[in-house]
Amino acid sequence: MPEKDLQQLLQTLPQRGRVQWLAVRPERRAAMIIVDSVMAEAGKGLIGDRYKSVNGKRQVTLIQAEHLPAIASLVGFSQLDPARLRRNIVVKGINLLALKDKTFQIGDAVFQGSGLAHPCSRMEEVLGPGGYNAMRGHGGITALVQKSGVIRLQDSVVYSL
Repeated sequence: MPEKDLQQLLQTLPQRGRVQWLAVRPERRAAMIIVDSVMAEAGKGLIGDRYKSVNGKRQVTLIQAEHLPAIASLVGFSQLDPARLRRNIVVKGINLLALKDKTFQIGDAVFQGSGLAHPCSRMEEVLGPGGYNAMRGHGGITALVQKSGVIRLQDSVVYSL
């Protein structure tokens, strides 16, 4: 059997993720509002989130549930509340980095991975000294909403070519 080339490997993502946690940020520095479902609006973002209607590549932020224990360990916490990290969606079971620059579906909504969700300096404030560096490489991805739809807890996260 011939060896797969790199492009084929990058397009092979049979895993399905699952939404574990959802939240919106109504305004800068406001507390996260944890929700069971949220409407994603094409070209805008999540209804109720401060990034809705803001131009740019950061309409929605996603982070892997598998990275939460790693971040917690690096800052000396036994566990980590996702709200502290200021991301919209926590996903388990799929490598989010593989969705960067790719089209994927969550619930009824379709997204385009638009970049990495780098930590901001506020992580020093919410996680303590070293919080910024603890998040590096674990911050997740950003995405643009391509097709409107509802996202619910436990919805599948599926890569689509």
